[in-house]
Order: sequence, then structure tokens, then C-alpha cells
Amino acid sequence: MLNKGTTRGLIALICLVLIACSGQPKRASHPLPNKPPRSGELYAPHIRDGGPPVPPEISRIPEPIPVPEPRARYGNRSPYTVLGKTYRVMDSAKGYRERGIASWYGNKFHGRPTSSFEPYDMYKFTAAHKTLPLPSFVRVVNLDNGRSVVVRVNDRGPFHDGRIIDLSYAAAVRLGMHLKGTASVEVEAIDPSDRRMAQQAPPLHRSAMPAPSRGGGHGSNSAGGSDRRFLQIASFAEKDNAKRLQQRLQDAGVDGVKLVAARVGNQRVWRVRLGPYQAWSEIEQAKQALRGMGLGEPQLVPE
Repeated sequence: MLNKGTTRGLIALICLVLIACSGQPKRASHPLPNKPPRSGELYAPHIRDGGPPVPPEISRIPEPIPVPEPRARYGNRSPYTVLGKTYRVMDSAKGYRERGIASWYGNKFHGRPTSSFEPYDMYKFTAAHKTLPLPSFVRVVNLDNGRSVVVRVNDRGPFHDGRIIDLSYAAAVRLGMHLKGTASVEVEAIDPSDRRMAQQAPPLHRSAMPAPSRGGGHGSNSAGGSDRRFLQIASFAEKDNAKRLQQRLQDAGVDGVKLVAARVGNQRVWRVRLGPYQAWSEIEQAKQALRGMGLGEPQLVPE
């Protein structure tokens, strides 16, 4: 028969063993589940989304360079169901092109995991799409103003009727749609293995300025409409200021700089423009070069 001292000792030993066992981490018996898609309709609908209190200089943020990547481990489950609707992930992004409405998401999701488990960063050029493989690279063109941006798709959404892509805050600013909230866009997949397609989206610091188009035919890379578009860099009330900018551009070896007189109300203004351009790739390359010269975001205008 055990005495009281021995009994107390055994009880203490059993307690120590139990505490030690409870402190051991449990090993997962299976891999992490495939995370369900992120959806603004499902996460904290009572919290308003928006941009940062102090917007950064988006023109200094480089666009992603399309490179071949393996499929993400998470976010590619197919089919999947959200809000009672079932979606099937594409086998490949090749050949995908669609027009529709784009929206954007910002600080409400900043830092939260995306469907691919990468943290969402609203200051990177990324996007959410319902059915493209994760990751994918696409070029998004704002059909209202001609601005374009290359984004890396690493998230699911938008699960809102009538919308085809949800852009990061940075991408929305680059397209000039962050204030309005939505825009009519064309989304085209970029095949990283197709060198010609990938090179149509030059990196931010590429400085070569394409020569203006001299006329010619149309094509899949044309800007549409009249096919003759200009990049308007600035507008001045003083002609001398416009001429100084024109001279600066010409000294930098930029061709096709024009001064266009116009009237705004009762005031005469002089606009500094480049062009004309016909291909989206030329327009984007010229815009990138102008940003690199510290001239901000030019406006695309028809002839």
C-alpha cells in the first residue's frame, strides 16, 4: 500500500507528463486544404473597401514581367462553388480574351492571403479572376482611355454579376479607374513562352521611345477606332511653356512631338502631343518611356 508521500509524488509525475504531451505540436495528417476563393461579398461586407490614405507614386512601381510559372498549389481546385454558382478553372490561359467590366479591391484585403495563399499587396500589379489558372499573366486595357497594364493573376473573384476581373489598387490607378471604381476593359492572356507577346509589355524602366506610325494596316495589336491615337503629355495656357517641353522632348531624341492649339471655354491652350500611334504595344512603350522621363501618365486621345 502506497503512503501519502508516494501518492502525491505519482500524481505530480502524471501531471507533468500530461502537460508535456499537451505542449507537443500536432502533426498534420494531411496537407492544408485548398483555400476557398476570396470574395468581397463573403468577407466582412459591413466594412468599406478603398485605397490608402496617402497614395504612393504608382508610376515608379514596375509591372510584372511574364515568365513561365508552375501552377499554384492552392486556388486551382476545379470545380468550385461560391454563392451558389459553380466555376471551372481553365486548363490553360492560352487564347483567352474577353471584354467586360473590371473592378478593384484595396486596403480591406491588404495583407490577407489570396486564393493562392500569397499575401495580397495592393501596391503590386495583380488581379483576381474566376477561372484563369493561378498564376496567369494578362494585359488589361481600359477601353475608355486606352491605358493598359500587365497584371499577374493570383486570386479568385470578383463574385459580382457582370464583372470579369478584380484588379489591385495599383493596377486600377495605372488604368485611371480607381476613382470611378469600375471600367470597361479588354483582358487578354499573355503566353510567357511566346516571346513576341511577352515583349509587347515592356518593363517600366525601358527607355526606348517607338517612332510614330506612318500609316498602314490594322491588326490584332491595333488600337482600334481610327487606329490613329496621340499621347497628350500636357496642356499649357502659355505657348512658351509648351514649346519648352517640346524642345526638351526633341533634345531627348523623341520624334513626333506636336503642339496643338485648342480652346477651353474662353481660354486658348497649347497641348503637347506625341504620335500618331496605331499599335497598343507602341502606345504602352511610349507611355513607359515618358514615365521614365518623369513626365507622369500621358492621356490617350484620338486624332
